[in-house]
Parts: sequence; structure tokens; C-alpha cells
Amino acid sequence: MKKQDFYYDLPQELIAQHPIEPRDHSRLMVYDKASGELSHHRFFELDELLRPGDLLVMNDSRVVPARLYGEKSGTGAAVELLLLKQLSADTWETLAKPGKRLKKGARITFAGGLLEAEIIETIDDGNRIVKFFFEGNFYNLLEKVGQMPLPHYITERLEDAERYQTIYSRELGSAAAPTAGLHFTDALFERLKEKGVNTAFVTLHVGLGTFRPVKEDDILKHKMHVEHYQLPEETAKAINETKTNGGRVLAVGTTSCRTLESVAMKNGCICADEDNTGIFIYPGYEFKVLDGLITNFHLPESTLIMLVSAMIGRENVMHCYETAIAERYRFFSFGDAMAII
Repeated sequence: MKKQDFYYDLPQELIAQHPIEPRDHSRLMVYDKASGELSHHRFFELDELLRPGDLLVMNDSRVVPARLYGEKSGTGAAVELLLLKQLSADTWETLAKPGKRLKKGARITFAGGLLEAEIIETIDDGNRIVKFFFEGNFYNLLEKVGQMPLPHYITERLEDAERYQTIYSRELGSAAAPTAGLHFTDALFERLKEKGVNTAFVTLHVGLGTFRPVKEDDILKHKMHVEHYQLPEETAKAINETKTNGGRVLAVGTTSCRTLESVAMKNGCICADEDNTGIFIYPGYEFKVLDGLITNFHLPESTLIMLVSAMIGRENVMHCYETAIAERYRFFSFGDAMAII
């Protein structure tokens, strides 16, 4: 299976630069798994499309304001750090720019000295291990000095940082938002509850590997990034009860999907679990838990479009994307949504 099998040509103007207001007014393409038919809706109609007894599983991870702009001590040169993975209370793996200026021992100052850092190691892929020096709570400090790590294809300024968070985000730790959840509102949750649609949560801290391009022509040679997940007991119980009662389990986003399928693959069942996963889902994969998926429209040749293709077939996904382009849907993180049900 080749990378180019998952390529499509996207007009630049269809890359959404800002979120729709209100959140649930984004468009929603629905793919019916039984018939293969497509229909077009608004996201606030989701309650009308689901059945009583269905279960939505969502990722409650919260995005860290992980992009830091500072100055190299001694020279005043501009420096950018992107926090990737916390290694200890004061030490992170980071993506550093410009890397050639930031050798071991280099010191960086942020926000006039509110936060300082030292490069303590350069690792194999060029990322830097950085130790931070600060007073008080690091995450509270990040709220003051950090910026949202928006994807590279979003070039316009985001006025309200909360628009890159889901309304149910709780657990700080992601370097990117689980964007399929950005469409939900309190009002929609109320209507889903009234319909008898249940909700449950997992936590998977999204790494920037989500945006890492597939470089190998043969996708089976691609090495996936590793992310940390947690599936609590109450969510495992909700999933198992849904299955027992004949309801459908739908993941909100590819991160929730990867969490559920990772747990099932590891344990042979759905149970409470916490671990790291590097699962790569592509066509030929047999889903062990999911009956459906709510997701955004993904980049060409990405592992995410491959995951969606595993659920309904590559040809069907490419047809969906061709239709979305013809219908002028908005793409990527702040774009419109697709439901496979």
C-alpha cells in the first residue's frame, strides 16, 4: 500500500483559518456504513442522527500553551521552543528553533525572566531536552507566557485561545487539540442526553507526531509516534454495557479511536488501562471496539486519513473527500466534520 494512494488535491482556500461560531454550526457530512450513501447536515443536528443507547467516547485532554518565544542569554537572539513531552517536573523534550543556536548549555529567558531554561541535551532526532527554572506552578506560568501551538497550516491569529480547546477538556498535556470535539456545545450535549445518547471519556495526550508526514512510499514502513493514554473504569463499564445492550460505540476523533483500539488489542477486551500507544490503523485493520467515528477532514497522505480509510475503505474515503471539496467544506483543525455511522 502506497502513500500516494491517499493523496488528494485540496484548494488552499478550503483550509479553515478560524473556527465557526457557534461551534456546533459547522457542517457535517454523514457516511452511512450500511448503504454507502452521503448526506449533508449541520453539526447541531447530530442528536437527530444518532440512536438512543449509542455511546460517544471523547478525549478530554487539554492543550498546553506549549509554544514559547524567548531570547538566548548573552546574545538576545530570538528563540522558539515547542513543548513536546514532559520528562519530569522541570524537564521537557522540545522542538527548538533555530536549532543551530541552541547547543548544550545554552540559556534562554522568557517573558523578561518569569521563566528561564537551559539546553541539557540534543537527542537523535534533533529535539532538545530542556530544563526550566521557575517559581510556583509551571502550568499556571505557561498560561501567562505560552501560546497555543496551532498547526502550521493555520496562519491567521486566534483571538480566543479557548476556541482551540474542547468545552470538556480537563487533563492538561496535549500539544495539539483533539479537533473532532471542537464542534460540541452544552446545548448539543443536552439534546443528546434527552435523546438517550450517552457519553464517556478517555484521555490521550496528543503529540505533534499527529502532524508528522508519512515519508516512506510503502506506508507499512512508517514508524508511528507514541502517545500516552488513560481509559478509566467508568468508561470501560459504559462501553461494555453499550455493547451488551446492542448500542453503538462511536469515537469522537482519531485519538479516542486509537485509545479504544489500543486497549482492546493489548488486553483482548475493554477494561481500565493506562499505557503508551503507537498503534497504526490503516486499511486491512479489523476494528475491535468501534462501530462509528466522528472526525474532521484530514491532510493528504496522513496517518489520519489512513485510519478513516480502514473503517470504510480507501475508495469510499476518497469519494467523500472529493465530494467535500466539490461542496466547499472547510478542512483540517478548524474545519467541518464527518460522521461515519
